[in-house]
Amino acid sequence: MFSRVMTSVAAIAFSTGAAMADYSLTILHTNDFHSRFEPISKYDSGCSEDKNVEGKCFGGSARLMTAVAEARARSNNAILVDGGDQFQGTLFYTYYKGKAAAEMMNKMGYDGMTVGNHEFDDGPEVLRGFMDAVNFPVVMSNADVSAEEMLAGKLQKSVVIERGGEKIGLIGLTPQDTDELASPGPNVTFSDPVAAVQGEVDKLTEMGVNKIIVLSHSGYGVDQHVAAKTTGVDVIVGGHDNTYLSNTSDRAKGPYPTMVGSTAIVQAYAYGKFLGELNVTFNDAGEITEAVGEPIIMDAAVAEDGDTKARIAELAGPLEEIRQKVVASAAEPIVGDREVCRVQECAMGNLIADAMLDRVADQGVSIAIANSGGIRASIDTGEVTMGEVLTVLPFQNTLSTFQVSGQTVIDALENGVSQVEEVKGRFPQVAGLKFSWSAEVAPNEGRVSDVMVMEGGAWGPIDPAKTYTLVSNNYVRGGGDGYKMFRSAENAYDYGPDLADVLAEYMAKNAPYTSYTDGRITQK
Repeated sequence: MFSRVMTSVAAIAFSTGAAMADYSLTILHTNDFHSRFEPISKYDSGCSEDKNVEGKCFGGSARLMTAVAEARARSNNAILVDGGDQFQGTLFYTYYKGKAAAEMMNKMGYDGMTVGNHEFDDGPEVLRGFMDAVNFPVVMSNADVSAEEMLAGKLQKSVVIERGGEKIGLIGLTPQDTDELASPGPNVTFSDPVAAVQGEVDKLTEMGVNKIIVLSHSGYGVDQHVAAKTTGVDVIVGGHDNTYLSNTSDRAKGPYPTMVGSTAIVQAYAYGKFLGELNVTFNDAGEITEAVGEPIIMDAAVAEDGDTKARIAELAGPLEEIRQKVVASAAEPIVGDREVCRVQECAMGNLIADAMLDRVADQGVSIAIANSGGIRASIDTGEVTMGEVLTVLPFQNTLSTFQVSGQTVIDALENGVSQVEEVKGRFPQVAGLKFSWSAEVAPNEGRVSDVMVMEGGAWGPIDPAKTYTLVSNNYVRGGGDGYKMFRSAENAYDYGPDLADVLAEYMAKNAPYTSYTDGRITQK
């Protein structure tokens, strides 16, 4: 399919008038890095230096530095761009906020980046500090920031850069539901990506720019939609849903690039495990005549840049005491992979929900609901450090307890399974509760059934009219991930202990912890 599409693109380009002067461009790209400055394990969590020496680790800024330099050396014209979500994910972000990301991205020589939803986790002020610190443009087209003084006049919708004497337009996209996913504040409003992109394409085209790249933190599905519904977009560099595109792996969601019409779409998974490398050839009219490439795995075959490795070690210094503290042990791997936890019951989800409920059960709390989007990694067998726990739960969320009706609980579960086809983070992991759901029913129209609550040591049907006491995290209780029905909850207390501390203490109490699933969530 890929080769046929590319052949047709080339045939169209050549038939409309020969390319007077082909222009080749290498687009190097990353996305969803999430502060993984150090090497990661196959589970996307921490990887010790011993294992790194053994060749069992991936990624890390030092490997990326080498890979970027080598890729640039192979190309006559190259740019390095990012699809968003540099922020959040490890203690590096907790401690340094955006400063470490800005330093590393400047060191690698990025040419542009779009705003991911996590760039808003600490509000516009931290995003502005990051933007002031970087040496490249940060763009976002589908939002109005004119009422937000920290971003107005600073955050542009698109920019034009030059490479090899040619102008290249960069347009940014962020999730339209970022107001539900993060904390952009009341002064930023988000809009439809198609209209936003087309508006910027038209402006750039009027300026004489005919090579246009969208940096899109919107997900693979949205990227394909944008490509189909717009004209003039040559390449979309994606992010947000950690999609792995490849022409060689049976684990890929699609080819690299995925062609929609004449638009090439790429994405390179997440966490710095790959460096995307797309080689594009344009004819004189700015039409793509060839687009080929493959994400490069950042495994042990890629040497770590010594200066970068030393700098990361220096930055890690203040974090070591916290990270290296052994808090528990795991009898077997605890799966927290997003591809599992965002579509079904998962072992890490059960652990987190159980830990939350256990912490407050003596307060009359009977139900726990956790959003899978808050689960960011798995945990391997053996000793568990606080650093690993914080990699799983990096957001510094606190326990929230509150009271709602049984009907509100059902509504919350409906929201949780409403976007499962898109592998969204709102999928609920639960404790003290079990339910079934069906993808055959339209979202929010009765997908959820057989909701049972554990009371008095026995399971019984939920009573829509009864008041139940729940525990979740402050992000969900505040309406995050679409859980707006919890905003008006009664007797809400959002300032409990940090969820990571709760998890660590529960695992310690049950060490060595054995992971499990028990059918509390079933799909009909």
